[in-house]
Amino acid sequence: MTSVNPATTSEALGSQPDSAYRSSALAGLARKIDHYPRITALILGIIAALGYAPLALWPLSFLALAGLIALLRRAATARRAALLGWLFGWSHLTLANNWIATAFTHQAEMPAFLGWVAVPLLCVYLAIYPALAAYAVHRFAAKAGALAYGTMFAGLWIITEWLRSWVFTGYPWPPLGLVALGGWDTPGLAIILPWLGTYGLSGVVLLIATVLYWAWLRRNWIAGAAIAIAVGLAMHLPTPAAEEGSLRYTLVQPRLLQSELTDPTKYDEQFARIAGLTVPEDLEQRLVLWPESAIPDYLRDGYPQRYYLSTTAAADPLFARTRIGRIIGEQSMLLTGATDLEMGEVLGRTKAIGAHNVVTALNGEGEILASYSKAHLVPYGEYLALRWLLEPLGATRLVAGNLDFIPGPGPRTLDLGDWGNAGIQICYEIVFSGQVIDRDNRPDYIFNPSNDGWFGAWGPPQHLAQARMRAIEEGLPVIRATTTGISAVVDANGIVREHIGMGLAERRDGLVPSPKGPTVFARFGNALPLGWAIVFLLASLVAIRRSKV
Repeated sequence: MTSVNPATTSEALGSQPDSAYRSSALAGLARKIDHYPRITALILGIIAALGYAPLALWPLSFLALAGLIALLRRAATARRAALLGWLFGWSHLTLANNWIATAFTHQAEMPAFLGWVAVPLLCVYLAIYPALAAYAVHRFAAKAGALAYGTMFAGLWIITEWLRSWVFTGYPWPPLGLVALGGWDTPGLAIILPWLGTYGLSGVVLLIATVLYWAWLRRNWIAGAAIAIAVGLAMHLPTPAAEEGSLRYTLVQPRLLQSELTDPTKYDEQFARIAGLTVPEDLEQRLVLWPESAIPDYLRDGYPQRYYLSTTAAADPLFARTRIGRIIGEQSMLLTGATDLEMGEVLGRTKAIGAHNVVTALNGEGEILASYSKAHLVPYGEYLALRWLLEPLGATRLVAGNLDFIPGPGPRTLDLGDWGNAGIQICYEIVFSGQVIDRDNRPDYIFNPSNDGWFGAWGPPQHLAQARMRAIEEGLPVIRATTTGISAVVDANGIVREHIGMGLAERRDGLVPSPKGPTVFARFGNALPLGWAIVFLLASLVAIRRSKV
């Protein structure tokens, strides 16, 4: 049982005591929460996660976050607040990341049930970040009013969420601000991303929850209803689509099933399917977009012959490139997912010592014009962290192959001439806010090829949602080509202009939406949300000081 903080707490920046809270008709509920704060924190975390895609029950997220603030303020000590923050974060992130468990069903080396163990274990670590925010806010604002407390919590959450995006290579999926993204035809509250950044939007979500909590605490139903209506209207606010550009595209989703993706007996069938969806309808210039894992062929020359023998290209990379050039047509440029090998000498023999997950640009003559190597690799998917320890214990990567992938140098822009300047982000690289483009060489659009076939039911819609966030905050269109869905064309306002649903083999043709000029976020990156965090923290400290005067 956690007792109520004995200190007299000021409300509304010090204007109303907690006695109104305790004497309200809801005091019975508060007493029950006091008896079971840990269970309450777990339940609130689950409810808050229902605001993410595919459910998108965002009103529940705001209410659950308001409940979290109430729960933290009633903790007796900062350590207890930290525990409640950790429990909230653990259940919240475990539900939101349940799609990771599906990856274990697509490999045979480890039993599938381990996925349902791995996700909660991962979130034991991820929950440390909300726990840090909860500890710090209670340490410095335990006696503050509700609004000051919530404002400080919002600032601290921005900082800890930003830390989660890069510490130990980073894992920001999902940011809290994702619940503020509207439906496919409207950005919702995410329309303010260009001035806040994703982590700043997470802080705003907590500020809104704070006001809801304050209104409930003060029994100010008019204020509570007003903020609820305002948020509801903002979430459905119509936004004009961005202008179309002049570059034609052909977006291909070939339906490469995860169970067949690495089966050599299926390679010819898979290539025939992707080729059939690609054949040009005319001879006009266009950009062709294939997904990650689109082809098993090694497209580069120079590897020992034994490496080419396992592909569909008759052990000839020139043949592989030439037939692709014939398929796309001489007026086309292809961006496709592929694999390059890193060769080295091992015991006097030339051998592959690693691989690169790449996007390769080929023209209609089958010439490689440019390439991009993925920088943000998936731990235990594309490389086995602590291989020296885990491999003897029977652990393996979750995708086929025993070569670890090697990270590339980071965001870069490919100059494709008449086909524009392409920024490339492979698979989940797109979820790293502030790390997706070369700010010194701004692209015209972002291409985000992905293999979402092992992401389950929750992963693909969340992945698309985060790609939409990047489009809004960077002011750039994002085009996603996936193996099994959801492929989409997203304009610079975050509106989904075209899409191909899950489990379909289809193509889309159209014009790449035009980019906007550089947004404030595009100029300053994550210095912008960190600046907002400082503003929130200073505002809360000023409010606390004024309440003591």
